[in-house]
Amino acid sequence: MKRVSLNNRLMQDAAASSEIEVVLIHITHPDLPTPIRLSTDNADEVSREPYLRGTRSRWMDSNPDTQPFLHILAEAILPSDLDDAPAAGRIVIALTDQALVTAVRSVITVPTIAMAVVLASSPDVIEFEVHDLDIVSAEIGATEVLLSFSREDIENEPCPAGRFTKDNFPGLHK
Repeated sequence: MKRVSLNNRLMQDAAASSEIEVVLIHITHPDLPTPIRLSTDNADEVSREPYLRGTRSRWMDSNPDTQPFLHILAEAILPSDLDDAPAAGRIVIALTDQALVTAVRSVITVPTIAMAVVLASSPDVIEFEVHDLDIVSAEIGATEVLLSFSREDIENEPCPAGRFTKDNFPGLHK
């Protein structure tokens, strides 16, 4: 059973609620000087010039004052938390800035993405999160960018993983 906060449970059980679920996205890549932080909520004013909105959260050791999650117009299809379902999903981001296209086209190797679901009223309380997913494709259209992400297949794990030899496990051979 997935653990959720009391606020989330009350929101889901209520006939109507003012609570909003927010998806926080954290993208890292060796070529990026800092991670890309994105949010599906525009609750906080991040800067006046240029005028930016977003979400201030401490998730992924972010400093809410200097490292906010910037608002994007997006739809997120999150990975399932079921044991037998693959951790795969998609993010559809509306093209509102040409800088997004430039950033997507500038990366050659695979970026890593982490995602979390929080409530807008409590952005530091994580309701659901996934880590270490790879962005496997990026399709750029006229009005949107479709990012597909997945975890590495468990079938790609080497087998056997290691041998219990004296060199690898000296504590076993005393």
